[in-house]
Amino acid sequence: MSEFWLISAPGDKENLQALERMNTVTSKSNLSYNTKFSIPDFKVGTLDSLVGLSDELGKLDTFAESLIKRMAQSVVEVMEDAKGKVQENLLANGVDLTSFVTHFEWDMAKYPVKQPLVGVVDTLAKQLSQIEMDLKSRTAAYNTLRLNLENLEKKSTGNLFTRTLSDIVSKEDFVLDSEYLITLLVIVPKQSYTQWQKTYESLSDMVVPRSTKLIAEDSEGGLFTVTLFRKVMDDFKTKAKENKFTVREFYYDEKEIKREREEMTRLLSDKKQQYQTSCVALKKGSSTFPDHKVKVTPLGNPDRPAAGQPDRERESEGEGEGPLLRWLKVNFSEAFIAWIHIKALRVFVESVLRYGLPVNFQAVLLQPHKKSSTKRLREVLNSVFRHLDEVAAASILDASVEIPGLQLNNQDYFPYVYFHIDLSLLD
Repeated sequence: MSEFWLISAPGDKENLQALERMNTVTSKSNLSYNTKFSIPDFKVGTLDSLVGLSDELGKLDTFAESLIKRMAQSVVEVMEDAKGKVQENLLANGVDLTSFVTHFEWDMAKYPVKQPLVGVVDTLAKQLSQIEMDLKSRTAAYNTLRLNLENLEKKSTGNLFTRTLSDIVSKEDFVLDSEYLITLLVIVPKQSYTQWQKTYESLSDMVVPRSTKLIAEDSEGGLFTVTLFRKVMDDFKTKAKENKFTVREFYYDEKEIKREREEMTRLLSDKKQQYQTSCVALKKGSSTFPDHKVKVTPLGNPDRPAAGQPDRERESEGEGEGPLLRWLKVNFSEAFIAWIHIKALRVFVESVLRYGLPVNFQAVLLQPHKKSSTKRLREVLNSVFRHLDEVAAASILDASVEIPGLQLNNQDYFPYVYFHIDLSLLD
């Protein structure tokens, strides 16, 4: 499952023992895989500032999650011809998202912990806001390009009444540069071909004999040429309409046809250049973590392979990618990394508010093994940590208990600090 539960409990002896009990139960029951989640010691500041940060971080968490969803969707749209490779391009620091979360380490260089918490949060907020602004402008430009191309492509499809004729007709189909003669294009229903051949010369005076030629067909009819004198053109159109022949308004303009063809070619080229074929390929079974320190402390699963042992290589990173896809990949990674740092900050702030000072808590990342086990996993956690909030725990474990003024249920309140990370939303 690509779902994680990030919890914390006080770091005293009693709660460390509770963590061990939780790990033993979840391991034996095959409910989840658990690892310690390292969070550095931040400058706490005042209680009022923490309360304010708690609210701000909640909003920033929601914003970051929404942003990475939109960026993931943009990758899907840009890679419309290679959707099977989308997940290969949704990485964080060069690794798959699950690996990044399970091997998370705070980025000290990007988000220094020596500065006040409000400064760290402000840096994250500005970073995500800038990414969103760039995303809006880049996707707007791409969508305009795609829309213009779709409009041109629609003109090259459809029936003979609506589609462009520039890719059908040729210079040889028309009498050009004549002061007296003009060539018209007429759409004739298939069942009326014979009638057209018999009558077109007599629909009006001054129609050039044997001047008609079928140059294109669709499922409904055919496109015929006919040459006549300019001065009878209006009369011919009227008579043609009476016989259910449709004169298509089209005048051969070599410069305009060339311009339209070049525009289609340019738009196709521009769209392709925004994506192109990604040459980034991850070999099956790889787990290299370039540019990212990997330290993981498993809880109760010593047989699980130690992380950080390189057994895969990245190939040709970035080759063959257009600028939009390349930007999306880089900035999706940045936004996702920022999002997990926000989760870490929320755990720190809520743990201090919940458990008090001095700062002493242990954060743990749980990865449920399957969807069906989440209910049982929640029951285990609430049972193990019920001593952290006896009143709340009572209402959670017994839904029939009604406590005046307390709005609780087992979906939105826990006696311990709890946050949810759902990566399946990015699939």
